[in-house]
Parts: sequence; C-alpha cells; structure tokens
Amino acid sequence: MSPYLLYSDGKGNIFEDTSLYVTGRSGWDALPVPADEWIKLPQGGQLYELPGRRGIGIDVSTGDMRLCEKGWAVAAFIPPAHTGFYLAAYETAPDAPTLPLFCYTAAGWHNDQFYVPAKRIEQDIRQESGGFDDTKVKGGVEQLLRSYPHNRLVNHLANNCALTYHCPAARNFFIGRWECPVPTSPACNANCVGCISFQPEEETIFSTQDRLTFKPTAAEIVEFTVPHLQTAPFPIVSFGQGCEGEPLLMWETIRDSIIEIRKHTNRGSLNINTNGSKPGAVKMLCEAGLNSIRVSTNSARREVYLPYYRPNNYEFEDIIKSLKVVRDHGGWTSINYFVFPGMTDTIAEYEALRKLIIDTDLKMIQWRNFNIDPDWYLGKIGIGDPGPTMGMKQLLEVLQDEFPHLKYGYFNPPIERILGKFDVDFAH
Repeated sequence: MSPYLLYSDGKGNIFEDTSLYVTGRSGWDALPVPADEWIKLPQGGQLYELPGRRGIGIDVSTGDMRLCEKGWAVAAFIPPAHTGFYLAAYETAPDAPTLPLFCYTAAGWHNDQFYVPAKRIEQDIRQESGGFDDTKVKGGVEQLLRSYPHNRLVNHLANNCALTYHCPAARNFFIGRWECPVPTSPACNANCVGCISFQPEEETIFSTQDRLTFKPTAAEIVEFTVPHLQTAPFPIVSFGQGCEGEPLLMWETIRDSIIEIRKHTNRGSLNINTNGSKPGAVKMLCEAGLNSIRVSTNSARREVYLPYYRPNNYEFEDIIKSLKVVRDHGGWTSINYFVFPGMTDTIAEYEALRKLIIDTDLKMIQWRNFNIDPDWYLGKIGIGDPGPTMGMKQLLEVLQDEFPHLKYGYFNPPIERILGKFDVDFAH
C-alpha cells in the first residue's frame, strides 16, 4: 500500500495529489514508508497545514522524489496511545514560520481514508477522544468547585486545565476516574527548548499552556486527592504536569502530602512526573510512600540531552540516579521518552538506551511523540548528521525481544498493573 501525498490550499482545505506517493521523514531525510507501517488515522487525530513548506513525494510514474508545488505540506497529530514511525517530509522555505509545539507525523490518503505510519503502543483507553462527555466534565467541575471553594489547585485544574486546555488528565479527574493530575511547582530547574508552559519572549514560538503561578500547600493537595483515591476506579495521583515547572523543587510539600494521604487511604498509586534532577529528594519521597516515577527525556545520551534540557544545577547522570533510587525502594520506573524518528532509532541512541535499561532495571518506556518543529529542534541541539538508523518499528521490536519484561505504553500504570495484573479490564 502506498498512500497519496496530501497538500493544503492555505484556506483550510486538504487534497490528495494522485501523482505523488507520500514519503516519511527520518532525521533530515525523506524516505519511502514500508507498506506494513501504515494504519488508519486514529479517532482524535488531526491534520495540520504546514505553511512555507512543500511536501516531498515519490512520482507515481517515474519513481523519483519531487516536491508537491500545488500547496502547503500536511502533517498529522496522532492522539495519545499511538507512536509515530515517520515525520512529515517537506522542504522548508527560508521565510517559513517556526511550527508550534505539536507532533508532525507523516500522513497520506488511500481508499478514501487518511493513513499515518504509526502503532498503537498502549491499550489503555483513558485519553480516548470519544470517551469524554463535555456535559459530565462541566458538571464535575461545578460540583468540585462547590466542594472545594477555596482550593487554588482545584480551581487551576478546573478553569485552566479542564475547561481551557481540555487536558485529558484533568477532564478525567473531574469525571472521577483514573489518574488525578497534581501540579505543584511554578518554577523549573531546566530551560527545555520545547517547554510547553514557558517560552522566552525572544523566541519565535509561544508556550501552549500557562504555567502554574502559585505554590500549593500540602493541605490543598490532600483535600482533593484523598477522596479521588478512595472513590475512583484504578486511581493514580500524579505529581508533576505539563502546565507547571519541576515538581522536585517542591519535594518537601509533596513528601508532606504523601505522608498525610497515606494516613487516610492506602488505595491507588502515588506517582511523580519529573525530570529526575534531584535523586536525594526522590529518595525522601520513596521513603514517604511514592510508588512510581516517570522521568522525561529526549535521549538516553548526555550529549543529546543537555542541549535540549539546558539544566540548571543538575546533570544527566542525576536522572539515572533517580531511576535507580526508585528501583532500590521497590517502586515502578518509567521514562517519558520523546520519540523523534531519525534520532530515537539511531544505532548510537539504541546502544545508549540499552545501557540505561540495564543499569536502572527500567520497568517501562512511554513512547511519547515529540511535540516540536523538527527543523527547529535539530538546529537548536546542533544535529547535522544523526548517524545510521534502524527504523522506529524495528527499534520497538528489537528492544522487546531483548528485554521481554520491559513494558511499552503511553500512560502511568495504576497500582493493579504495577503489581502485575495486566489482564485487568481498564475500560470501566
């Protein structure tokens, strides 16, 4: 199967070019996409016009690569639980604007369907677009705002996260199910190139969310998380979200919250989403009762990590130490691994990732699509030639063969899965 290339007329209309088969991008290169790597664009997926960019296709008649001059290139946003294998392939004009902070997966048209090169990496349905009822979300918001009228964090989750940004985690919280997000820190100790909650004024892109502006108290956190743990199905309390800074900077408040939460209930999992920068703080949290950690990284290599994260007062090695600390305490460890085809699947990255898995006894990789302009990212971190690659599909298969215990996914697992009950039905 070879889908046709898509292009946009600049007015919100998308067409197929039946003279060109679509290609995929790996690193800087446009490549043919193997037929077995295409799937139908999942529900909740969206198509984007890429202004100032011409799609690269394979001529149906000659087999040669050429540009589509009919309009702007098109890419797909693939929804949570899916991992893309190729980026959209295009040539960028010198005056093209920097793309906003979304993922840009290749997309094509075949038999009256949109297709993307991707895989469903996670069967959990917690962020399916069809699983949300806006009426129920708004009803839950109204009810919880009445229940906690003075709680600044509940107000932030309601008015910013759930109603303004339609954050799936926040919406689930207000429906009373699964993972409860707990932003805790307005400050950060990294200066990530693609930060979604803070961009310097001199940058050409905007942050997609407003960052938390206050420091919540342990009492505010405990007030709404304990009822969630007591009543929600497969409950998780997750400290650290995309709409804030680094939660480990508020580790004392988190520690106090964990201690108080566990006085009221032993139910559910207590997780932290973090950059893993303070292993000493992670140790204190584990001793207080933290169950799991998810450490975000764009790479298993120090030389790729540092120019993206631009850390203040911590080193790449600290994130490795944090993962080890949680395993030493019997906790669950994941990495939130930003997938960039042509970088993530290089041989050098594969070797570094293998070492990380072995050294930390890693339990899970969450294969996250990287929300960033590909040209901008590679330029910012100074990558000219990423080196030889194996392809994302093969990387997933090779790692799974070598590390059969390693779980793949997109979300933090509830305690039932942490304890090995992977046959539980999480649809209800």
